[in-house]
Amino acid sequence: MTANHRSLSAEIGEKTERLVELLGREGLGGVVLNAQHNFAWLTGGARNGIDLSRENGAASLLVTASGQRYILASNIEMPRLLADEVSADLFDPIEYAWRTEKAEPALPLELAAAFIEGELATDISLAPATRTIEGLIAKCRFSLTVDETSRIRKLGLDASQAMDRVAKQIRPGQTEIEAARQIHHELASLGITSVVTLAAADERTAAYRHPVPTEKRFEKLLMLVTCAKRHGLIVSLSRILCVGPILDELARKTAAAAYVNASLWHASRVGTNGARLYQTAADAYSIMGFAEEIEKHHQGGAAGYKTREWVAHPASGEIVQQNQAFAWNPSITGTKIEDTVIVSDNGIEVITFSPQFPSIPVEIDGTTYYSPGILSV
Repeated sequence: MTANHRSLSAEIGEKTERLVELLGREGLGGVVLNAQHNFAWLTGGARNGIDLSRENGAASLLVTASGQRYILASNIEMPRLLADEVSADLFDPIEYAWRTEKAEPALPLELAAAFIEGELATDISLAPATRTIEGLIAKCRFSLTVDETSRIRKLGLDASQAMDRVAKQIRPGQTEIEAARQIHHELASLGITSVVTLAAADERTAAYRHPVPTEKRFEKLLMLVTCAKRHGLIVSLSRILCVGPILDELARKTAAAAYVNASLWHASRVGTNGARLYQTAADAYSIMGFAEEIEKHHQGGAAGYKTREWVAHPASGEIVQQNQAFAWNPSITGTKIEDTVIVSDNGIEVITFSPQFPSIPVEIDGTTYYSPGILSV
């Protein structure tokens, strides 16, 4: 057994233990994971997706209350999955005929039920009478393992460097769609998929919080956004370019957004809840003279195997976990700050830092936080 295989086995074992504890608390006999993000999580980054327009995947995983693990797939998919994605010594294969599955869509659940004692649950709705527990499974994902932390840290570095290269290549006159294409190209060369790609040129930076790329041509100002995915993990970052000097009003707004961002980073401590984090952002906007801006867009929140595992809001009871990823995205009309960090007892670690972009320092309680500023090109 190679060192990588031993490490993967340990990671999958740790996650299996989390699920077994969950099944015990809920009095369940087993759980079937079919959603693409959960398949990636439990397997350490493997893929069960073929049609990426769907949440469900082409294979499922079964974890029993006793800790046994299985992979369920049709005869179309099983050979490839065992060759490319998962190891048969980590997940026992349960194969079925594709014709039978088409005739009986609930077949994977029926097969899974034969391997457990008690009630079977799923992560997403696969049959009307089956209990779905995605909200509980999500909590098992929040605290990153040692290996996951390494993977997301490398993803953050690669994604930020890819965005830096795009920033160097972009020229006035290019369309938002062309800029988005460059983002996709740079990320794809590193095995990364941009699951969210936004671009706003000039006045569109102030018009829309989610600017889907258009044929609008970039002349003075360009905002670029990506949520970059690899091995199931996702980091988010936004960058702004400006041709020539940055207008004073834009600089003032961006500095204010950086203050909100630094306030959220400072408040992102293990044990803090989402409601408190939301209030931190609201207070920071107010201090900077932009109290109304928090009403115009959410501020982000926990990250990991979804672009946002949860978003901070006034009634949020979610709790910040040890070694959990966060992507905050404070925005003030016309500008935005967004990076991804990992929270631990030592504070926050920014994993999408871009040395090419200027930094905006903000000191809070003796700690200085550096948010990305606007790059003059």
